[in-house]
Amino acid sequence: MKQVAIVGCGIVGATIAYELSRISGLQVMVFDVQPPAQAATGAALGVLMGIISHKTKGRAWAMRQISIRRYATLIPELEAATGCTIPYNSYGILKLCFVDDDLASWERLITLRQQQEWQLQLWQRDQLRAICPQVQHPEVIAAVYSPQDGQVDPTALTLALVQAAKQNGVYFRFNVQVQGWQSCSNGLQLHTSEGDWTADWVVIAAGLGSMSLSQGSLPPTAHALKMQPVLGQAMRLRLDQPLGNPAFQPVITGQDIHIVPLQNQNNEYWIGATVEFPTADLTASPIAAPHRLEAVWQGARALCPALGEATILHRWSGLRPRPVERAAPIVEPVAGDSRVLLATGHYRNGVLLAPATAQWVCEWIQQSL
Repeated sequence: MKQVAIVGCGIVGATIAYELSRISGLQVMVFDVQPPAQAATGAALGVLMGIISHKTKGRAWAMRQISIRRYATLIPELEAATGCTIPYNSYGILKLCFVDDDLASWERLITLRQQQEWQLQLWQRDQLRAICPQVQHPEVIAAVYSPQDGQVDPTALTLALVQAAKQNGVYFRFNVQVQGWQSCSNGLQLHTSEGDWTADWVVIAAGLGSMSLSQGSLPPTAHALKMQPVLGQAMRLRLDQPLGNPAFQPVITGQDIHIVPLQNQNNEYWIGATVEFPTADLTASPIAAPHRLEAVWQGARALCPALGEATILHRWSGLRPRPVERAAPIVEPVAGDSRVLLATGHYRNGVLLAPATAQWVCEWIQQSL
């Protein structure tokens, strides 16, 4: 039986582990220095902006299509297999358009999506206010509604993926530090704080931790993996009554602010998220700036004034891995050894692109079986 070692158990690593567990002839082991769904996954809002994205061709669009299609089957599949409930918002995403926005570009995208057999709708101001009266910003002139996009709880999803993968025979080793890897006579040797493990393939899905593992024993090259930590802050709050129509609670997004209704909760919402870059040292983690989150909070209340009545439950932050001088994500074999696969650097789209990333890893490994 062939051995696959996965380093990292956020949403990307967990999805890869589960999808690989459905392939016969593979034994999968997952390593992480901490429990699952930490780091970037634990701080993600889980907004799946696939069809409403302006990406229209190439890998960026292909991965979004693959992921949105897979989510339609993956979530019920996991719930049936594990008995877990995975909070998923199926009301879609509502993108607000402002006075300076180019509505013609949205109309062209809507036409293209129809040709691609996807759905998008342009709502004029009167229709928007009739359906979502909570949106009261005076400069909002229209909205684009994407019923096939959505939002999922990243932590609940990751934990369900881990449970389902375990049921399929995947081994997980948490609180284990992976120190590096090297080629050996019978495959790849993974060096960990619990000793060495041999594998036929190694998948590096460790977010920011991937940088120290990308080269392994290979000579340093000019193409070594480089990523910077980008901090994001968000908050969770509760209202006495739901925003707008209780029977229609889409994710509302505008001016890079997300208002995310939490499914199966008591009128609770996530508000986020900031985008805070390092200053001088690109590898040094930025420190959360309270005024940046306050600006997002003020912006959210400007979009939906009823949020001003909310009780803030807590605030949190996390770091997201952004590739330096190249596009996100990094989904490719390591230069110099095609048995080591990089599945990392998803930046703000780890939850969205996890299924497509897992599909690529599965296809790469299957072609070598």
